[in-house]
Amino acid sequence: MTRNDVHGNVQEIFRDIFDKEDLVINDSTTSNDIQGWDSLNHIGIISAAEKEFKIKFALGELSTLNNVGSMLDLIIEKLKTE
Repeated sequence: MTRNDVHGNVQEIFRDIFDKEDLVINDSTTSNDIQGWDSLNHIGIISAAEKEFKIKFALGELSTLNNVGSMLDLIIEKLKTE
């Protein structure tokens, strides 16, 4: 799976969570950039990503996620090892 594939799937997760079909994310997108991105929606994003990609995030890994790009990198890393 390429980084573009992962980005596309994560893009759809964000659109579903925030119920905005025109929402566009990029590597530098953070919670400050999307209205309504609170802790509950953050959990929803993480949970949906785990389900979509059939991976599990460790609690310590989640604290390293500073933006969407770091999330994509972590997902790609996990896909290589699982």
